[in-house]
Amino acid sequence: MLNACLICLLTFAQSPATQSPAVERPTVLVVVGAPGTEEYGKQFRAWAERWKSAAGRGNAEFTSIGLDEVSEDGADDDRASVDDRDALKREVTALGKQAGGQVWLVLIGHGTFDGKTAKFNLRGPDVSAAELSGWLAGVERPLAVIDATSASGPFINELSAPGRVIVTATKSGFEHNFARFGDYLSAAVADPQADLDKDNQTSLLEAFLFASSGVKEYYESQGRLATEHALIDDNGDRLATPADWFHGLRAMKAAKDGAQLDGLLASQFQLVKSEGERRLSPAARRRRDELEAEIAQLRLQKQKLAEDDYYRRLEPLVVEIARLYEDE
Repeated sequence: MLNACLICLLTFAQSPATQSPAVERPTVLVVVGAPGTEEYGKQFRAWAERWKSAAGRGNAEFTSIGLDEVSEDGADDDRASVDDRDALKREVTALGKQAGGQVWLVLIGHGTFDGKTAKFNLRGPDVSAAELSGWLAGVERPLAVIDATSASGPFINELSAPGRVIVTATKSGFEHNFARFGDYLSAAVADPQADLDKDNQTSLLEAFLFASSGVKEYYESQGRLATEHALIDDNGDRLATPADWFHGLRAMKAAKDGAQLDGLLASQFQLVKSEGERRLSPAARRRRDELEAEIAQLRLQKQKLAEDDYYRRLEPLVVEIARLYEDE
């Protein structure tokens, strides 16, 4: 009976509210690196346009770097190559001085790894993972960094921190072939088909899982060995999780005993929010997220608790979430 009550409360908590409070506006910064060839340039611009469209639907502030002054054949433009790195540093530094909602930093293009240092290839001087980490140090807003490039795995070690979601197209710097993950992710982030829990919005976690599935299907359909394996880290421990460690929306495996599971924070990043989500005030959304974190921690203890004790602890958390939606 208690299970049924909890399900009802959760369903009610996802229903739309009746008023629309002020919303902390998110920021989407898309950086397109050096394309190398005309064909790659066309693909990267298409991916960036999808992010721009999703940002528009999500009422997010959108800024792009690397799309201006590109020649028709997709080759690097010397007039812009000096500015791209400076522009990235300037935009990221500015984010540290701005209040607002979530920040989505999306890197599109190619990456390199020399065995020690991973870099994102810009038009002109490249930027290393460590350099980007330094620039992001002042950003206190919730942050998602999506590195959809080859050889991007090492960016997790440098960028992972509490309050951040880090997504990379590869699991290591040695997966250096062209990465298709960015194609699938840019399409999934606002795709209703990627809404795995059917709450009328697609979270970054859902987009990550949906895109990873698309990449896997691509290589299998081509009869090719996969040369990219995306990772996600959102608990600040640098122990990222691959998509195949998830069952539904919950990670079922951890990198080592006692390691916190990834996925919760990424599930709270939605670029195109549902009607009910938009109507939550920033304060109510923060409290909802805190309660969801408490529920996630409680689930980790479930096997150690008596069933009645588990549901006794769970019920007030779910009830408070339902009341948050009711009050809004």
